[in-house]
Amino acid sequence: MKGILLLNGEPYSGTIDAEGAVVYCCDGAYEWAKDRVRIDKNVGDFDSLGYIPFPPPEEVYPAEKNFTDGEIALFKMLKAGVDEIYIYGGGGGREDHFLGNLQLLYAALKHGARAKMITDRSVMFAARGRVELSDISGSTFSLLPFGERVHIMDSGGCKYAYPECISLGECRGISNVALSRHAFVQLGMGETALVIINRGKV
Repeated sequence: MKGILLLNGEPYSGTIDAEGAVVYCCDGAYEWAKDRVRIDKNVGDFDSLGYIPFPPPEEVYPAEKNFTDGEIALFKMLKAGVDEIYIYGGGGGREDHFLGNLQLLYAALKHGARAKMITDRSVMFAARGRVELSDISGSTFSLLPFGERVHIMDSGGCKYAYPECISLGECRGISNVALSRHAFVQLGMGETALVIINRGKV
């Protein structure tokens, strides 16, 4: 089941394909998304928006709470059976919110869903096992540990060879280049990487 999660970061300027998807909109994202994509559910405390959007939310959360609006929406989607999630509006804005939004990628993966955060400049996702990179020939991509370290067991279609291990605090996985239509990186068992694909010029 496909889902689209709209966040109150930098508005996404491209086309959002909501066909066959359920669309959750968080708080202030309503301002940039309301006339661009169908919204099925509004979620949040609406402190950024300042009014109640349409369709009316099932619940208005308190501004002081233990979870972000994006986190609440993500877990609502997972509970509803959504297992393929596209996140827009997650970049830009406050740096702490952006770093928090990256955690949503890991949370989705941990609960058995695939999530991608798409901005005007990049596509980001958390991955385990074999990371398949299709249709990005010539593009730069970066691979960072989403944890203490990540072991690189094998790779192919990449300009630069990887070290056996990339640890937290190292930048050795930044700016590789996909040389073929299908590149891949094989990660060690149980380890997670953050993959960032550059959508623009280097």
